[in-house]
Amino acid sequence: MEIAKYIIDNNATVRQTARQFGISKSTVHKDVTERLPQINPGLANCARKVLEVNKSERHIRGGMATREKYLHQHI
Repeated sequence: MEIAKYIIDNNATVRQTARQFGISKSTVHKDVTERLPQINPGLANCARKVLEVNKSERHIRGGMATREKYLHQHI
């Protein structure tokens, strides 16, 4: 439940959440998608919505990171 609250409060990605709690990305994903719905379905649904938005935007973040990388390279 603590992981889900962190995701919701911080609009965090799976990777950010895993880093914060010192666990793997797969553990975060499994906790939110499999374990939490059995304990607190409402909280699980809210956390899943945040993760879905983050997932849909990740290609944009990746493109921005690549752009920044090449803007700072000196050729």
